[in-house]
Amino acid sequence: WKSLLLRIGDKCPEYSSSSEFKDHIETCYGALRRELEHSPFLLQCAEQLPHKIPLYGTVVGLLNLEDEDFVKTIVENTQTSFQEALNCDRIRILMRFLTVLMCSKVLQPASLVVVFETLLSSAATTVDEEKGNPSWQACADFYVTCILSCLPWGGAELMEQVPEEIERVMVGIEAYLSIRFEDDEKDFLEDLWERIQVLSSNGWKVESVPRPHLSFEAQLVAGKSHPISCPEQPYGKQKHEAELKYPQRTRRLNIFPASKTELQPIDRFVVEEYLLDVLLFLNGCRKECASFMVGLPVPFRYEYLMAETIFSQLLLLPQPPFRPIYYTLVIMDLCKALPGAFPAVVAGAVRALFDKIADLDMECRTRLILWFSHHLSNFQFIWPWEEWAYVLDLPNWAPQRVFVQEVLEREVRLSYWDKIKQSIENAPALEELLPPKGGPNFKYEDGGEISAEISNKVKGRQTAHEIISLIEENIYPAHGTLSVVVQTLLDIGSKSFTHLITVLERYGQVIAKICPDQDKQVMLIAEVSSYWKNNAQMTSIAIDRMMGYRLISNLAIVRWVFSPENIGQFHISDRPWEILRNAVSKTYNRITDLRKEISSLKKGVISAEKAKAALEAAESKLTLVEGEPVLGENPARLKSLKTQAEKAKEEEVSIHDSLQAKEALLARALDENEVLFLSLYKNFSNVLVERLPDASMEVDDENSQPNGYNVGEKEQWCLSTLGYVKAFSRQYASEIWPHIEKLDVEVLHPLFRKA
Repeated sequence: WKSLLLRIGDKCPEYSSSSEFKDHIETCYGALRRELEHSPFLLQCAEQLPHKIPLYGTVVGLLNLEDEDFVKTIVENTQTSFQEALNCDRIRILMRFLTVLMCSKVLQPASLVVVFETLLSSAATTVDEEKGNPSWQACADFYVTCILSCLPWGGAELMEQVPEEIERVMVGIEAYLSIRFEDDEKDFLEDLWERIQVLSSNGWKVESVPRPHLSFEAQLVAGKSHPISCPEQPYGKQKHEAELKYPQRTRRLNIFPASKTELQPIDRFVVEEYLLDVLLFLNGCRKECASFMVGLPVPFRYEYLMAETIFSQLLLLPQPPFRPIYYTLVIMDLCKALPGAFPAVVAGAVRALFDKIADLDMECRTRLILWFSHHLSNFQFIWPWEEWAYVLDLPNWAPQRVFVQEVLEREVRLSYWDKIKQSIENAPALEELLPPKGGPNFKYEDGGEISAEISNKVKGRQTAHEIISLIEENIYPAHGTLSVVVQTLLDIGSKSFTHLITVLERYGQVIAKICPDQDKQVMLIAEVSSYWKNNAQMTSIAIDRMMGYRLISNLAIVRWVFSPENIGQFHISDRPWEILRNAVSKTYNRITDLRKEISSLKKGVISAEKAKAALEAAESKLTLVEGEPVLGENPARLKSLKTQAEKAKEEEVSIHDSLQAKEALLARALDENEVLFLSLYKNFSNVLVERLPDASMEVDDENSQPNGYNVGEKEQWCLSTLGYVKAFSRQYASEIWPHIEKLDVEVLHPLFRKA
């Protein structure tokens, strides 16, 4: 019966390959009526396969004819889940399920309208400046989106059964939209409202929503409708928190011309809902995810819309709902599942995004480069590069040229240089954009006594202390010593990542001894960059590992990234930015890990206190009869509780010590984090203020040509650098907010702030 519930609506052996929804519902209902104690599983299926909700709703409607108490339990469980889900995205799915239950005569229409009106009233209060807090508009918008997104599944029934009430809801939504704060561009909620208005004027007909309950209407009408009460409303403050908690459902990427994704307005919304739900609930099983995405219950083709929806999630700001690798795998699986259709659609999407690359946010560009290079590596690196050969005629700062250069560099990382050179044989001139083929750049290849001596000692497995003694014995200018030691150790560790890590673990003390301060650490990074100047990946890995072993501080990395030789690369290479991203990310991850550990330790303290309380409660039941104690508790249980409490007490002492240590580490890490962001923005401000023009920078679109790029180098440098400022600010906003006043006073130059 579980398999029947999961596979309802699919072409599969469980249903003898029948594709009729009516047959599926009858078969599933027949099996389920004998398994009525399993209502939680049915609700779980509805929540996690939401594109099948109309089928599950009809099954519940038929069960309602047989066992009203069982269905009443389902309604109550749904309401409990709904209440618990009020602060997260599950509310949308559960409201859809409630709407479909109303269509199947399980739920009273008036109860559903009251839920709509409660959420609408909460939304209107939230954006009211006197009674509410307009900073939390994201929450209010979320509630209204939830109401509107139910209507494709039940608008026709509501209009038929409670026309005045649903009309009142529609008027209320229109009133809400008139008082909320709007952006210049039409957002998701306004777009959805327009689609619902078109749906209403078309008599609530939706091709993409199955209506299986109509096949059973004569039976369902005899069922008892159950009431549902309204959820309690939460309240909170702070706009940034609200937007994190209640993100917009999606930000559409209109990649293709309208003719390619031409559907009825409401059908586009419904199919997007299906696709986003499948991506959300099947994120742990990519094959199943692709299979469900290909087999949605709609009577038309939707490959272009599928590609747009996946790319809209992959490129969503500030971050995608899941790791980018998930979307990479889903796109690969869809290309294999629909070999005749989807690869061409993906290629079309890449071409369209490439054409608009100059307008794409820097963070989105980076994600697109990483995705595209990884995608090609799974399809033999085949791409018609001759189409993009014209980028060689563009200046080296043109975003299209930089995009091709970065994709090729990432491909070399995923394969090897000769293989990638072979893959561009249709456009051999593009070899100019490949990274250098050479290996390490060792300064002391042809001599250097100290270098040879250090090398021999390392190969002879001598200790770090002995190598430090050797260095101290040889009087050498400080920078010369640093250069020869670092270059030699890097050369010994150059064969592989493992060699590098072994050298750093064994001889990290040597590097720490000669690079004790920030100035020397900046020189150390410069030596790493010089040694691996032909290999951006190894530069990045070596610096990252050195930061991990605390041989380099994050402040030294910031200083090096903003050194003159790197500033000149800000608009033509991702190399300095990758190193900066890694440094900030590593610092942030340390703080996140410490917070998780502290949270876990606090839970340990609570459980130890509970064990102690349980023992005290049991001991308090001991009573005295004629001066002799009489056990009010089972002696064996009391003994067990004593053992647990003693063990918990020992653990509590240990946990308290760990907690204090971790909290001290977190306080130190947060101080370091503040210094890092102040340094980062100070450097950004300094380099930008030197180069920003006083007037605002606008690209002259009218004079742009398809094969020309009319933005000057200085202007492109400013656009690229500001793009990275936005990317860092967005990604680490929650860590930056606590320091915003200090940044405002000490760092942010008016010209920088305006830009």
